[in-house]
Amino acid sequence: MTQDERRRIIPLAMRAALASVAMACALLVIKGYAAWHTGSVAMLGSLADTGLDLLASLVTLYGVKLAAEPADQDHRFGHGKAEALAALFQVVLITASAIGIAWRAIERFSNPSINEDAGLGIAVSGVAIVATMVLLAYQRSIIRRTGSVAILADNVHYQSDVLLNTAVIGALVLDQYLGVAGADPVFGIAIAVWLAWGAFQASSQAIDMLMDKEWPDDQRAAFVEVAARQPGIRGIHDFRTRRSGSHDFAQFHMEVDPELSVREAHRIVERVEVALRDTFPRVETLIHLDPEGHVDTDNPLVEADVTPHWFSKRL
Repeated sequence: MTQDERRRIIPLAMRAALASVAMACALLVIKGYAAWHTGSVAMLGSLADTGLDLLASLVTLYGVKLAAEPADQDHRFGHGKAEALAALFQVVLITASAIGIAWRAIERFSNPSINEDAGLGIAVSGVAIVATMVLLAYQRSIIRRTGSVAILADNVHYQSDVLLNTAVIGALVLDQYLGVAGADPVFGIAIAVWLAWGAFQASSQAIDMLMDKEWPDDQRAAFVEVAARQPGIRGIHDFRTRRSGSHDFAQFHMEVDPELSVREAHRIVERVEVALRDTFPRVETLIHLDPEGHVDTDNPLVEADVTPHWFSKRL
């Protein structure tokens, strides 16, 4: 990521993160009052989720700032993996919250009680749905302009809030207005399961980033296709990719005519780098030059072929 891109992206992403923090604070206050006043387990679950939203938004705010920091002497590849470490910390809290909500819901089955003032809980959940949808629309506009992965993850998380608040409304209507016994604890357990599933997904993505999992096949193929179009390339192999926060890294060995001078070969590399940077501006690329026909005998992945069928080069 260039300095110009960083100056353009960071203020927009920071504004989106601050907006989610502000909204989570406001919803935490009104949901806290509603959970205390109604006694609803479903509302309690929604309150816990909003508390975690606030934590997630604060972490996103910190992560956006830290991950955008340029590489330094101690972190030559940047600070992007701070987002993954923060996500794993969030997973622990989300899992603990899900267990607590499920336990409270099970207790409600054995000691049933009547929810009070369901109208308040429904009104609060309705306000939360509207506010969340406004935030989602704003975040999407920022994502289109910046491509921020951190804000995209926050956006996906807040999409689940719309479903959770809808579930709270359903639980309160069924429990108090329609007299369906046990509806509230059932919805509370459902919310706990949803939180646990979200924790699993978040941990999976964080672990993939920390373990340097390869890009998806379609993204790898698109990257190779752009490189393959450049004149002078005789082959590509040992193609490796990884992701660190909102920044991607790619490296590969590029084969050229062995009769070329170092200067001529370097010009080909520069053309390839420019083409890749223009198409994938947030990818840092490292290219190693090899003479055509060179075989890396110490590379166990050298025979893995994932290039487009029209470009028969070894990856």
